[in-house]
Amino acid sequence: MRSTMVCLLFPVGILLVFLSFCLSTTSAAIVETSFHAKNLTTSRLCQNHVIVAVNGSLPGPTLRVQEGDTLIVHVFNESPYNLTIHWHGVFQMRSQWADGPEFITQCPIRPGNSYTYRFNLTGQVGTLWWHAHTQWIRATVYGALVIRPRDGQKYPFVKPYREQTILLGEWWNGNVIDVENAALATGVAPNNSDAYTINGWPGDLYPSCPSNKTYTLQVVPGKTYLLRLINAALNGQLFFKIANHNLTVVGADAAYTNPFQTDVVVMGPGQTTDVLLTANQSPGLYYMAARPYLSAIAVTINNSTTTAILAYENATQTTPVLPVLPALNDTPTAFRFESNMTALVTSPFWSPVPQTVDESMYVTMGLGISECGNNQTCGGIFGQRMAASMNNQSFVLPSTISMLEAFYRNVSGIYTTDFPDQPPIVFDYTNTTLSFNQALMTTPKSTSVKQLKFNSTVQLVFQNTALVGIENHPMHLHGMNFYILAQGFGNYDPINDPRKFNLVNPLERNTIGVPTGGWAAIRFRANNPGAWFIHCHLDVHMPWGLGTVFLVENGGTPESTLPPPPADFPRC
Repeated sequence: MRSTMVCLLFPVGILLVFLSFCLSTTSAAIVETSFHAKNLTTSRLCQNHVIVAVNGSLPGPTLRVQEGDTLIVHVFNESPYNLTIHWHGVFQMRSQWADGPEFITQCPIRPGNSYTYRFNLTGQVGTLWWHAHTQWIRATVYGALVIRPRDGQKYPFVKPYREQTILLGEWWNGNVIDVENAALATGVAPNNSDAYTINGWPGDLYPSCPSNKTYTLQVVPGKTYLLRLINAALNGQLFFKIANHNLTVVGADAAYTNPFQTDVVVMGPGQTTDVLLTANQSPGLYYMAARPYLSAIAVTINNSTTTAILAYENATQTTPVLPVLPALNDTPTAFRFESNMTALVTSPFWSPVPQTVDESMYVTMGLGISECGNNQTCGGIFGQRMAASMNNQSFVLPSTISMLEAFYRNVSGIYTTDFPDQPPIVFDYTNTTLSFNQALMTTPKSTSVKQLKFNSTVQLVFQNTALVGIENHPMHLHGMNFYILAQGFGNYDPINDPRKFNLVNPLERNTIGVPTGGWAAIRFRANNPGAWFIHCHLDVHMPWGLGTVFLVENGGTPESTLPPPPADFPRC
């Protein structure tokens, strides 16, 4: 439901007083809706399964708003599991309690309870999304969040004839909570998914179930369409192509980019990409297809291909054309796509890159092991539990209070503020001969975080390691965007690599795929007080500990001070 705020015309003497208010609120609205999360019996791959879904659909409902709107979502948890909803990429200025990650900004919504998320969407236009942020429920609890320009403003590219969201997902023939819990119980990697999906459907290339439904997008010859691509898969980094068609990238993570043409898009879980598609081929049927980008070595994955159909109006053929997708391990293509994107600095929301740095961090990241525990049997490497870490700190969520509430109420004993700015041990990080060095692999568990002064500028270099194996990690920062200054392979060189930094028009986004066996340098301004999770968006790695939290202190004004929690805030 959309209710618009209206500016009335007043006599001339009063009109000038209200002019700026009218300009700032023109088209701003309150958009209010409800999410009912409950069990749903549905069929995929010719099997019936019970999943948790929002409002009876997979994917869940697409939320459409305009920049400047306030969104109110009443979430009713009618499922048998704890639940939170994260609004992926939303800044949550003055609404930090609505961010959603379990035990970071809130305690979960218990079964039979509800919570209302309220937040404003100012300063962002493009494609974001929402998803559950409790265990693996986001495998089926997710949907698109589309933010269009407010009235009177336009896209900085040709007006599309139509828009369509394309959500890439992942499907298990089983209860995803059981899959995750079984793996965590013995410290091993979880079972792989059984299929990938496009808008909820695997497509018709799965031989075990040739009667699968397939999503179809009807197009008119000669028209241009805006496709909003979202990778909502749990653990699959994906290549995406449309047979015989080029795409023009115009946005990523709700930030405008300089347009560039490509025939393939690469996205890690959590990332979004806006592309223009012109229906300029012979009228017919063309597959849209996605399959994994496998950056790790000697790892077994679900390497299947999901498809949808691009159908031209009045097409007569019956068999769609299939695109030639990159090889599973085509790292050069993945790197070329990521590094080709730059920001559109003429965007009304662009801010120049901060030129001075207050906090400089060099953070190693990757897999490892942690102790199995007394009187337990574990199936990980060396008989231990599989783990993951940043600067050899394997992150553990609290369980009695959210970190944001502990921060707000100054509750001690929930976390420590000693997350290191540098790796505790210096070694040849990307040397694969050290992959199974048990001393380097072993990581302690902690709830160690980094505290930041309000409005400080942070430069962070992610350094992938070869421990257990090299791999691309999609790192997501809550509450703020960051600038991607540079990326490369091997170990970061603090003398020479800063010369490669793009300080003019670097891409701005909230999730970056740190190159396999390489590094990425980002910079951001900590201008949002609160507790902001930064973590790998491969959900297999998050419970293993690949994350930490930035605690941003209050500024000196009411606008830069963390507000109190809402009255219906969930309790632990």
